[in-house]
Amino acid sequence: MKTITKEELKKKMENNEVTVIEVLSEDSYKKEHIRGAINIPSERIGKEAREKFDKDDPLVVYCSNYDCTASPTAAKKLEDLGFTNVYDYEGGKEEWKQAGLPME
Repeated sequence: MKTITKEELKKKMENNEVTVIEVLSEDSYKKEHIRGAINIPSERIGKEAREKFDKDDPLVVYCSNYDCTASPTAAKKLEDLGFTNVYDYEGGKEEWKQAGLPME
């Protein structure tokens, strides 16, 4: 599974090169999320990703922090479904926010 750093993610987002997906619950997403991210809770990631994205679309999944297992689990699920351009942003919204990067 590929991972992505906050610097790489920031650059790809600035260039509109990725879709960023928070895989936490809708409540968590509504409280605060990385600006521009969409929400697909991990339990729905397979079904919704197949409906919304092509297999080679660049997707970045994230959850709360390095200790959270939701995003690596979601990334693996996407790869198992044949998605070829999936990244896990391991630092999650905690690292993003601590770096002073935009949140919504």
